[in-house]
Amino acid sequence: MLSLNPKNNSERENYKLLIGSIVPRPIAFVTSVGEDGTINGAPFSYFNIVSSNPPMISIAIQRKNGERKDTARNVSEKHEFVVHIVDEDNVEKINITAASLPTNESEIDKADLTLISSESISTPGIKEAKVRFECILEQIVELGEEGAITTDLLIGKIVHYHIDESIYERGRINNDSLKAVSRLAGSNYAKIGEVFSIERPD
Repeated sequence: MLSLNPKNNSERENYKLLIGSIVPRPIAFVTSVGEDGTINGAPFSYFNIVSSNPPMISIAIQRKNGERKDTARNVSEKHEFVVHIVDEDNVEKINITAASLPTNESEIDKADLTLISSESISTPGIKEAKVRFECILEQIVELGEEGAITTDLLIGKIVHYHIDESIYERGRINNDSLKAVSRLAGSNYAKIGEVFSIERPD
């Protein structure tokens, strides 16, 4: 078995080991609003649940050359954002939004996505997602080492759920109907695949 010290690796080498090992990763498509009113949309796979009481999620956004990306900057200024679950039906359009665009150009327009108003916050979501969470910013944690900040960890509190009726069954989400996709390494994605159950011990 290989034994590696991450301090001896480049950032890219560590990146490849992490994204190849920690799989599958759920994908958050995040909409936020820029200072000039531009609606920004971007996918992130460093994403998960933080808490169910209150309902909170986390998204880690890597900085580029030490600068916050549009999503992190917008959320730090507006204190709100919308998270969408990426699925088989919208993944092609969401992939288009991963392109690097100028701050004043909307990925929503480029991907031909449809904006839809939120209920509890001013930031809109997109209609193409079967699940979306309206979030307010709970906290931003700046992470890095040796005095250099490399990552903005966003923790958001969900203030409103939007769930498509086609996937909702007696308070639960039907995995087969949601058809969520996940990120692997490189250009690879994964579907849910075979599901199996193991009873949790008392």
